[in-house]
Amino acid sequence: MIIEEISGNKKKQNIPWIEKYRPSTLDEVISHEEIVSTIKKFNEKNRLPNLLLYGPPGTGKTSTIIALAKQIYQNKYNQMVLELNASDERGINTVRETIKGFAESQSFTFTKDKNTSIKLVILDEADAMTAAAQFALRRIIEKYAKTTRFCFICNHISQIIPAIQSRCTRFKFKQIGLNVASLRIKQICDQENINLDDNAIRSVFELCCGDMRRVVNMLQSLSLSIQNSNTEMINSSYVYQFTGMAHPDLIKQILEYLMNQSEISKTYSKIKTILNEQGISLQLLLTELSVQLQGLNVFNDKQKCDIIERMAELEYRLSICCNDSIQLLSLIGIFNEVLL
Repeated sequence: MIIEEISGNKKKQNIPWIEKYRPSTLDEVISHEEIVSTIKKFNEKNRLPNLLLYGPPGTGKTSTIIALAKQIYQNKYNQMVLELNASDERGINTVRETIKGFAESQSFTFTKDKNTSIKLVILDEADAMTAAAQFALRRIIEKYAKTTRFCFICNHISQIIPAIQSRCTRFKFKQIGLNVASLRIKQICDQENINLDDNAIRSVFELCCGDMRRVVNMLQSLSLSIQNSNTEMINSSYVYQFTGMAHPDLIKQILEYLMNQSEISKTYSKIKTILNEQGISLQLLLTELSVQLQGLNVFNDKQKCDIIERMAELEYRLSICCNDSIQLLSLIGIFNEVLL
């Protein structure tokens, strides 16, 4: 008995956090209250339609439909739900064989709930499906409407053919806000005994661009990083250092050097030292500078456009393996010229 408990605990520890903290019911899904309440009503009235969930990554599209499916089918989930990642299995053969075969198979139920007798096909990353596969699905959706429902999940709805869109009820998932996300982050930190201050939580959220999947993965990585260290409280500086990203304060410091040049050689030396010591690539510096420039009042809009356009040219040169030192000198020259 003790051995079984120990092995069970080990299995829980080995579960990726994105699965460990994935919502198991619709009530656990954060944000998107209107979408969740509408889907609940569909389920309660046994009128679940074909669904098309779209929006940025990490906003809860897959979690929402899986939570709904688990709520409906419970212990029959594996028999009644077919999950496919359309970016891997996206060809017409998958539609003809796997999906059609699942839709044709007989479903058995011993309850009066009609929804539990209707099977569900979840097609994640459906925008990666070929056009031929999507066209083949049109007829299957109609033919097996009495026994099967389809849920398409994608980032870019423009990649889904109109014929599929017209056969589905569409829901757009927007980016999750920091206020809502921070509550879930604090909840995970409390359960995993991780101490993050408010600035660190904001930094994690911003570095992950609001993608909750990336946020949870980063929290798991941060948790592992402090296991063998004396770090009691994770702050913003630790997050940036751990991820290898440039801290905003460093970018501001570099921007000051660029705007207050005395000699090009001295400016180059100062910036080069920071980049080498902090392990910041020039390409990352260009990206962060473009963000910082937008909030500066020193330059007018025309000057900002000029700088960003020429920085984009530098980024292109770096992508084709041009010399970093020469491009850094060119960056210094851009600011020097605009400030004259």
